[in-house]
Amino acid sequence: MTASNNTHSESAWAVRTHEEMRDVLYSRESVGPAIYYYMIRGGKDKKNITILESGTVGGEYIKAYGHYHVDVLGETYKVLSGEGIVLLQERKKKDDGSFHNDEIESVRAVFVSAGSEVTIPPKVGHLIINIGEEWLVTSDNSPVALTRDEKTSWPVHADYEPIKELHGFAYYVVKDDTGCIFVKNPNYKSVPEIIIDR
Repeated sequence: MTASNNTHSESAWAVRTHEEMRDVLYSRESVGPAIYYYMIRGGKDKKNITILESGTVGGEYIKAYGHYHVDVLGETYKVLSGEGIVLLQERKKKDDGSFHNDEIESVRAVFVSAGSEVTIPPKVGHLIINIGEEWLVTSDNSPVALTRDEKTSWPVHADYEPIKELHGFAYYVVKDDTGCIFVKNPNYKSVPEIIIDR
């Protein structure tokens, strides 16, 4: 039996390695796992699945790389399993409508667990962090190419460069005796106090 629009699973997956993640870590010299997370790209016809490793690297919880969307594109994340935080940051706008990458208007940390849904507004930077002991598994409806090439791993609808240049988001989420603390990234020019949404 043949199915139409069927693609082999090997063409839809990608991973994010320690070497790739080094640019955005709180402690870039720390040793981490070989792979931080796995992605199965569903494109516009299927949802995408992301599976994040548990643990910490240099005290920082394992996280996704993070990005802004290039187009006016909303996105919804649903947590299928595990516990995490979705970080959302909005940049200050310039007079010409472009953005100050190092000046942040607002930052929000949304605590999530199985069944949680978070909608990402257009142009808002976002990443997910695993603060639990198990895999953190999410699905999202972002449109991504299904081909097994660079576009699968670093999709063209997403802008990773501002995050890379500033070595991460405006806050790092670090483990301490009380659970987690939010540490400001000193590479940003201006960062407001974080809004915590539990």
